[in-house]
Amino acid sequence: MELIPTTPLLCFSCLFIVFCMLYFMKVELAVAQNNTATTTIPVNVGMVLDLDMWVGKLGLSCFSIALSDFYSNHSDYRTRLVLNTRDSKGDVVGAAAAALDLIKNAQVQAIIGPENSMQANFIIDVGNKAQVPIISFSATSPSLSSTRRPYFLRATHNDSSQVKAISAIIQAFGWREAVPIYVDNEFGEGVIPYLFDALEEINVRIPYRSVVSPVATDQEIEEELHKLTTKQTRVFIVHMTPILGSRLFDRAKEVGLISEGYVWIMTNGMTNLWSWMDHSDMESLQGVLGVRNYVPKSKELESFKVRWKRKFLQDNPSVVNAELDIFGLWAYDAAFALAMAVEKLNNANFSFEESKAVGSARTDLESLGISQNGPKLIQALSSTRFKGLSGKFEFVNGQLEPSVFQIVNVIGNGQKTIGFWTLKSGLVKKLNFTNLTGYSTSRANLGTIMWPGDSHSIPKWKRLKIGVPAMRREFKEFIGVPPDSSHNSRVNPTGYSIDVFEAVMKSMPYSVHYDFYAFASTSEEDDGTYNHLIDQVFYGKYDAAVGDINIIANRSLYVDFTLPYIESEVLMVVPIKNNSNKHALVFLEPLTGDLWVTSTCFFVFIGFVIWVLEHRISEDFRGPPSHQVGTSLWFSFTILVFAHRERVVSNLSRFVVIIWCFVVLILTQSYTASLTSLLTVKQLQPTVTDVNELLKSGEKVAYRKGNYIQGFIQQLNFNSANVKTFTTSDVLDELFTKGTANGGIAAAFLETHYVISFLEKYCMKYITAGPTIKTGGFGFVFPKGSPLVADVSRAILNVTQSDKMREIENKWFNNHCTASSTVVSSNRLDLGNFWGLFLITGVAAAFALIIFVADFLYKQRHVLCGSEGSAWKRILQVLRNFDRKDSTSHTFRQSEITEGSRIDSIEMMGAAKASLNTNCRHCASNLTRQI
Repeated sequence: MELIPTTPLLCFSCLFIVFCMLYFMKVELAVAQNNTATTTIPVNVGMVLDLDMWVGKLGLSCFSIALSDFYSNHSDYRTRLVLNTRDSKGDVVGAAAAALDLIKNAQVQAIIGPENSMQANFIIDVGNKAQVPIISFSATSPSLSSTRRPYFLRATHNDSSQVKAISAIIQAFGWREAVPIYVDNEFGEGVIPYLFDALEEINVRIPYRSVVSPVATDQEIEEELHKLTTKQTRVFIVHMTPILGSRLFDRAKEVGLISEGYVWIMTNGMTNLWSWMDHSDMESLQGVLGVRNYVPKSKELESFKVRWKRKFLQDNPSVVNAELDIFGLWAYDAAFALAMAVEKLNNANFSFEESKAVGSARTDLESLGISQNGPKLIQALSSTRFKGLSGKFEFVNGQLEPSVFQIVNVIGNGQKTIGFWTLKSGLVKKLNFTNLTGYSTSRANLGTIMWPGDSHSIPKWKRLKIGVPAMRREFKEFIGVPPDSSHNSRVNPTGYSIDVFEAVMKSMPYSVHYDFYAFASTSEEDDGTYNHLIDQVFYGKYDAAVGDINIIANRSLYVDFTLPYIESEVLMVVPIKNNSNKHALVFLEPLTGDLWVTSTCFFVFIGFVIWVLEHRISEDFRGPPSHQVGTSLWFSFTILVFAHRERVVSNLSRFVVIIWCFVVLILTQSYTASLTSLLTVKQLQPTVTDVNELLKSGEKVAYRKGNYIQGFIQQLNFNSANVKTFTTSDVLDELFTKGTANGGIAAAFLETHYVISFLEKYCMKYITAGPTIKTGGFGFVFPKGSPLVADVSRAILNVTQSDKMREIENKWFNNHCTASSTVVSSNRLDLGNFWGLFLITGVAAAFALIIFVADFLYKQRHVLCGSEGSAWKRILQVLRNFDRKDSTSHTFRQSEITEGSRIDSIEMMGAAKASLNTNCRHCASNLTRQI
């Protein structure tokens, strides 16, 4: 019973205590908040944006939310960023005025913005002067360099960072040409040099640059696109803002450039701002590829997207279907970075030092103050790093560095991710940062792509329009065109050159489609010459030229040639004359006159040398002068048949004779072989063997009409009146048959394979003679700088080194009677064939002669150096001594011994005979007595 009244009292007491505790906690919280308010340091920062545009609204919204999030998470920080916003009105001057106002009047410590690269240049210079950091989250032009402007920080990615990803896509599909289409302002022009360098590294040519004004009308855009339809290139890279880019694609679809066979690649200037695109623009973007900055997914990012969209639509109710893009994330992360950097300097002096020129300043620029905290703040910002909503946030050389790009394909109303590009791995289908492979540009690392025109086949080259020579001609082995083909009509040519070209195209690493068009006479002046055909390639009327077209230096100034698919030389063709009629002096024909004279002189010289060496020691070379001369010549010439009987005693003579016998052996054998050929083989000799003969005699020559050989003939100084042209082999044969006297010719100049074709028909009537002129051979013609040249040249090497080339040659050339089989060079031997042997013989003979004379004069030194008589008498005495026998020679001593032995033998034989006679008489007398 007693417990009942105490229970309400206890409850009331507990409630009273709780109320008092809450009251005092509220008071303490209010006091704490009041103390915080009195101790935080406000730091003014500025923001210059175009608040009527999407990026401006997006940036302001994300930056404001970022400050709220940052300070709610870091309520203990002493500094507080106070945002001062200025509207640039989308104008460069307005942006500059806003920046000046913020620095001079609001004394901001940093400026966020401006929105685009065109507005940034002046503001960055102002920031450098006032030492106020300029942080842009949307100015992407590479021309805004942080290295030259230390107070500029790019809280976004440089446009040049994506060019490697674009070049990897082009390399993956093997495209060799690409045309950039960009807006004519600082944003558009800034990336072009980097794009050129990236494409040049992979051997991709940029034949044309399409520049579109930012204020271009639809008609002006369409006119520029019509220029692209005349180009061979089918790969286009678009670098524009979304508004101008959507208009460009709309016009391109009308022109027919967004269709099967074309490739369009957008830079991140459009893909990063995909939310700007209206669904009505999607139709003209179907099949287009794009490169965009990759943003890693995270829970924080998904949460922020929901919060931002709710807040943004509350602040901007007129905006429909607002979508957050990467520029908003960069603005959010830039706010975090700035707040963190300012907090590091909480004890700093956030004031400005007035300019010394305030009193005399005539402009606002001259009166700008200098931030006392600027150098420390820029250093703090540069060292700030964290993981933001956009990914890793860290300034490297004043800007964020990307490592991954997302490759997308426009399908329907959205973008389909087909792969990624990373700095270390190149193209990859899926991101895997733990298992890194080598750098790759394989298209197998990309997903399925829908190309323009709803096509799934990879676009390649534009269908090539190839010109082929179609003038009236007979040499159809190389290229044959139906005779009724009109100029510039589509044809199906045949011939060696066509077969080689088609084989080369089949061996290309990618498919190339082409059509042949006849190039015939367009006027009486040109008659469809090869030079005029090459001119058509130079002027862009043909994409290439195929045929028996020679590679010549002056032509290569205007077009590019592939490697030659066949070697070629210029030969002189002349009629054959039969030298089978023999004459009395035919034995002199094997040797030329200079060789006959030289041989005779050496026979006399060797005879003289042997006489000098043997005269004093050999009886065979002594006697009356006439006998000595005869013996010396006889000895020298009988060596020809090795019938000489004179003995040579001196070792020096033997040395000379051995060498001379060797030379005579070679000379006689060569003479015998040449003479045998002259007497037994049918001699088919050219009527003319040298060009100089034609010039001296004023003979007429010819060349194939429309051929470059005309230039060679002019260089040889032929009179133009003596130069004729021909079109067929029958006409050439007729000109040869007539001869110069009857209006014909004596010689014709042709390339090697035309000579082969001509001689196959007239094998035993004509031969080649004279020197050959080396040419570049036959090649295919492409416009200057065409990227196809390198690939076609490599394909030519593959074909020429395979059996396919032999099959083509056997198909078109029988080779029964070739130029080499009828070329008859001179059978006469000249001095040039033996000058080395004569040189050796002369040196050996002279060497032996010098040794002998030196030895003889040494032995006669007592006569030459004596004092008796005059010098002339002493010389005569030496000559007399030379004419005498050398009694000291072993030859004469041996002969004296032999002579003495012979006399003794005779005497002994006489005595024996006398004794025999005496004995016979004695025997006879005894016999008589007995009888």
